[in-house]
Parts: sequence; structure tokens; C-alpha cells
Amino acid sequence: MPFDHSKTHAAASKVGADAYKQFTDERNGRSYYYITIEGETPGGVDATVTIMAENLNIGTMVNGENDQNDDNVIERYCYDNDTTKCDEFGGLYQWAEMMQLPSRCNTESCADLIENKHRGICPDGWRLMTYRDFYIAWHAKTNKDGIKGTRSTYGFSGTNYTGLSLTGAGKKSENSKFLDLKSAAYWFYPVEYKDEENIGAYANYVMSSSNSFEGNDSGAYKTMGLSVRCVKVE
Repeated sequence: MPFDHSKTHAAASKVGADAYKQFTDERNGRSYYYITIEGETPGGVDATVTIMAENLNIGTMVNGENDQNDDNVIERYCYDNDTTKCDEFGGLYQWAEMMQLPSRCNTESCADLIENKHRGICPDGWRLMTYRDFYIAWHAKTNKDGIKGTRSTYGFSGTNYTGLSLTGAGKKSENSKFLDLKSAAYWFYPVEYKDEENIGAYANYVMSSSNSFEGNDSGAYKTMGLSVRCVKVE
């Protein structure tokens, strides 16, 4: 049976009744939950973000020892090369795949190809999550618990006061190993990492066992496979 992603959601007492809605990605007919979160920007300005409440899952699975280097199709990793893990936790994507840029962009700078509100791998009408988007969700008006409030109560030791419902999808490391299932959530941003533009991109992670957060100055190798969240274009 397909995984029921509503199991990962926040209770109505935390985020309000009918907070979660669904849309369908016309590319493969998959439906996703999303939520509109009222929070504030890094500058302390009130703002809202409409964001997927589960990880993106689209593409043809390739084994973890391979790069996502077929630029003619969307490719994904599934944790331990198991498609049921993609169903539950979403796909894992290298940076260039997430960006829908040529695979060479994992090993060279493609800064000139990055657009404002970059759509990348997201469905039509949606774009890739930025650090600002995540910050707004993290600083939701409903959040009483800091970064713990971004994590799902379903197997991820969170309180989910934001409704963002992060789950522990783990990662595919730069050495082709799958790590941290159910213990960490990782994601890239659509920005190359300063001084390491060829091989690195900005990224963040949240651990089930820690309530600390690195902020907006951490990065990861572009060849890692991380989760993707999308934000509705307003």
C-alpha cells in the first residue's frame, strides 16, 4: 500500500483545522500535501510561505553507486535502492538533478544558469525551497519549539508546531553510501557554495537527536543525494 503521508502531519490543535491541502503533479499523477505557514523572515518581517509538507518523489531510480548523469530524464535515488523508501521518504537528488541543470554542474560552476525563483525539478507552479523559505517556516507563528517544531512527531522526535513535517529521509553520501535513515533530514538550496562553487552547494540538515541548527552558512558536495521540498510560486 502507498504510504499515507498524513501520518506525518501536525494535529489541528497545533496548526489549525484544514491546514493541509493537496495538489497533483501532472507529470506522474502523484499527489502531495502542502501547507501555508505564517512566520517571519531573517530580518524579522512577517511573511508567509506555501510549502510542500512532504518530500518530492519523481524520476527513474538509479542505484546509489551511479551519478544522476542522464540529462534527458529525471533521475532519483531511493534509500538502499528500495523504491518503497522513496514512497515513504521521497527521492534523493544530486544538486544538478534538483536544479535540472546539466550533470556537469555537479563538478563545475553553473552560477550563470541559476534563476531567481528557480523551478528546477519542482512541478509546474512551484519552485525550489530557499533558506529564506525554510526560515519563515521554522519561525512560524505557531512554533513553540524552535527547530524541533519543524520535525514530525511520526518517527522523527519532533513536535511539528510548524506543520512542516520533516521526516528522516537520510542521504546518499558523496561516497555512494546511504546514511541516516530516520535520524536526519538533508536538503540543498539552489545556490552554489562560496569558494567551492565547482563541487559544493549550500545545504542544511536537521537531526532527530539534536535541537541545534547550523544556519545559512553550511554546504554539501553537489554529488550527494538529498531531499527536495518545493514552494508554491505566489
